Amino acid sequence: MRFVLTGEQREFARSLDALLRAADTPGVLRAWAAGDHGPGRALWRRLGDAGVFALAVPEAYGGVGPLPVEAAVACVELGRYAVPGPVAETLAAGVLLAGAGGPAAKEWLPGIASGAAMVSLRLPGHGPYALDADAADAVFTVDGDGLRRAPGPGELSVSADPARRLFRPGPGGEPVAGGRAVEAASRAAGDWASFATAALALGCGEGLLRATVAYVKQRRQFGVPVGSFQAVKHRLADTLLGLEFARPLLYGAAVELTEELSGGRAGAGSPEPGAGSGSRTGPGMGALGAGAAVAAAKAAAGEAGYAAARTALQLHGAIGYTEELDLAWWLRRARPLRDAWGTPSACRARVLAG
Repeated sequence: MRFVLTGEQREFARSLDALLRAADTPGVLRAWAAGDHGPGRALWRRLGDAGVFALAVPEAYGGVGPLPVEAAVACVELGRYAVPGPVAETLAAGVLLAGAGGPAAKEWLPGIASGAAMVSLRLPGHGPYALDADAADAVFTVDGDGLRRAPGPGELSVSADPARRLFRPGPGGEPVAGGRAVEAASRAAGDWASFATAALALGCGEGLLRATVAYVKQRRQFGVPVGSFQAVKHRLADTLLGLEFARPLLYGAAVELTEELSGGRAGAGSPEPGAGSGSRTGPGMGALGAGAAVAAAKAAAGEAGYAAARTALQLHGAIGYTEELDLAWWLRRARPLRDAWGTPSACRARVLAG
């Protein structure tokens, strides 16, 4: 299987890379972990202006989506720079509210699309937590066929990553929607949250690998860079292979989501052979279905990102634990991204179940 992004999609990635390179995301991460959401919200609005959150919102509500391939492109970049905040959750909330419909969709989706609204959510089957609920403008929860807006962020729980703050929303809250539409929208939103988290994990792994390669080029032992040692080269090569094997699974899942949205027919944003936009040749993953394809991508990207963290820590040594080093924030993020919205074992079980 071969995927090729269009020139427009590659330019979108380059524009996000330039935006985030100038944004001092380590400083934003430190402020976010300390409870100062100001710099993070400012960056969030800039990402909204760039169209990131509109990718999961239908045009009827002020978005440009849903566009899974472009969402994958964006989330890989955001993961590479470890952008804080409920990125996957806000994108998934766009899918959830659009599917549920009603007044809440009209109230919240335009703000999500523009970046004015930051939203977190908790869905059945994905644990009791809502990420960064204290910073979110709204927290939506689904129980059975009922969609509610939580009355508050709830109880704070300890997280391995201080810039990923986990809260347990309390019971009750304002009813937003109900019925079978909510159940279907919840399943779709769960797939989108897992898909976006896979892309964030892949980007995080790429950021860790990039930092590690730069470090072993300048660190010297016995008068030569440690990057010239064969064992180091092998470890870095294995890490790169893991990330590169995960990438086609991610874009394969994006294609399956696109085809699911278009009813299995080529449509707006749907790939055609040789036409870019996630173009593919050879057999696809359609036999698995979009949900299983997302699970395969999440398992591979999560494991690859975490392997990149282990490589980075081994080659940096104890300095990797120090908070003064920016790398520490990426190291702490890799494992939570691996496990959020589907652990590797849960994702593999879903793939095997078809």
